[in-house]
Amino acid sequence: MVAKAYSVIDTDVHQTWPGDEVQQRLPEAFRQPGWAVPANLLPSPIGVLRGDAVPDQGQPGSCPRKMIEQHLEPNGIEKVILTGSGVLGLGVHPNVYYAAALARAYNEALVETWLQADERFYGSILITPQDPENAVKEIERWAGHPRMKQVLMCSGARIPFGQKFYWPIYEAASACGLPVATHPGTEDRGIANGFAAGDPTTYLEWHTNIPQNYMGHVVSLLCEGVFEKFPRLRFVCIEGGLAWIPHVLWRLDKNWKALRSSVPWVKKLPSEYVWDHVRFTTQPIEEPANSKHLEAILEMIHAERTVMFSSDYPHWDNDSPRHGLPRLGEDLAQRIFYGNAAELYGFDPKPAA
Repeated sequence: MVAKAYSVIDTDVHQTWPGDEVQQRLPEAFRQPGWAVPANLLPSPIGVLRGDAVPDQGQPGSCPRKMIEQHLEPNGIEKVILTGSGVLGLGVHPNVYYAAALARAYNEALVETWLQADERFYGSILITPQDPENAVKEIERWAGHPRMKQVLMCSGARIPFGQKFYWPIYEAASACGLPVATHPGTEDRGIANGFAAGDPTTYLEWHTNIPQNYMGHVVSLLCEGVFEKFPRLRFVCIEGGLAWIPHVLWRLDKNWKALRSSVPWVKKLPSEYVWDHVRFTTQPIEEPANSKHLEAILEMIHAERTVMFSSDYPHWDNDSPRHGLPRLGEDLAQRIFYGNAAELYGFDPKPAA
């Protein structure tokens, strides 16, 4: 439980627009297909958005005033990192020209509307990971904007994130002092691979299996030596869960001791790179019957350094900072709800009471 004296930085809030603010910024050649991002073939049977978050006009997440009144004000949210809604699929679109145009239009709309609506809103630079050349252009276009705080790409992909194909993205982000974040939702869509065991049958399977991609991407980043090559890089795993982290790193550390000759560029235990370079968000956090088990996991993954609060508002399973976590010690609560995100995104380290 977060004490009332704490301010909160929410690192995953999904905004959209009530109209065609993004589409109208597309070049003429791409306006006719409109919003044409690959869709999930296994939609949620209960929907994705909160029914009580519908504003007077538009869909949940499309009205800054509604978001402030329903989420920011009652929950003590001092700053919000916006991560978009329904747009990540551009990162698995086979037409890289359309994807690039849509990313640019989206970022322009974000800066010109939401970031003007309230000083508590901060943006993520949406990029095309399947087209690193354009991704770099988009990073360099917006990196100087004081309210754009990270680079964002989907977690569905054809190639694990550690491989050299993506290194231009990491080089540009590092040079600009921006973390790179990944968010789920595009697994098994468009040109993305599915899951390790194959295609699931239901949304329940799909939703449960999302951490598989995070395991693969993090292990790839570590074994390919990305954090040795780019020592300033910080990588954020949004909405990928936490409970998988200990067992994957235990296995990787053990195997590295015997097989380190195959990755001579990995200079230290892989887990040590994680504590220094990788950050994780809380929602959707695992909910064991015994909350002490979750507290043990937070200790195992050095949550005081690696974990940041996220609500996932306005999705149906979003978390309140008051009820989304077990009761935490004062120091750990301050780090998760504010301190870790403040350090990563360059905010004032001392939250207002």
